[in-house]
Amino acid sequence: MAEPIKIDFVSDISCPWCIIGLCGLEAALERTADLVSAEIHFHPFELNPMMGKGGESVADHIARKYGSTLEQSAATRLMLRERAAEVGFTMNTSSESRIYNSFDAHRLLHWAGVEGGGRQQALEHALFAAYFTDQRDPSDHDVLIDAAATAGLDRAAAAEVLASGRYAEEVRQAEHHWQGRGVHSVPAIVINDRYLISGGQPPDAFEQALRSIAAELADA
Repeated sequence: MAEPIKIDFVSDISCPWCIIGLCGLEAALERTADLVSAEIHFHPFELNPMMGKGGESVADHIARKYGSTLEQSAATRLMLRERAAEVGFTMNTSSESRIYNSFDAHRLLHWAGVEGGGRQQALEHALFAAYFTDQRDPSDHDVLIDAAATAGLDRAAAAEVLASGRYAEEVRQAEHHWQGRGVHSVPAIVINDRYLISGGQPPDAFEQALRSIAAELADA
């Protein structure tokens, strides 16, 4: 019988390693379905909380933040696109891509979690696709409402959540909670409040970790 486990996935929808890690984790969960049964809960982390309206070009942002050259940035984008393709995700980033504020996306994700029924995970995927595949602005409410509809959520209800500013305090509290637990980079995957897996790991790495955890739970 599969062991029930809790998975907390701390991420930002503007983080390329987060979608790579999510797809890797989901693939590993499929491979270990006979050993573990899990529901993933998504939690907010903002890589660029001070980003202004309209965002900033990826090239300028990476150069300013990390001192990377245009050639280094291009090489990193290529590597990320290849890693994403390996787990079945299409990443269409280029030197023209932009980085945006993601706070409202996190508010919408919190609401999707309240709605339940797996919609939070579906919305997470829809937001990643909107940003990385379709190159849309995830701070734009129309983009967020479209993503909500793609995830099976009600468009009018999503629009009301965004317009009202609802769940802002809950998102801030969640961010502070995970930062207080030592999460300073994403993705951070916490299993049963005990095991931490960091980064956009490939499916094999997640599978090995899940099998080890399942064996430990069975022995206990």
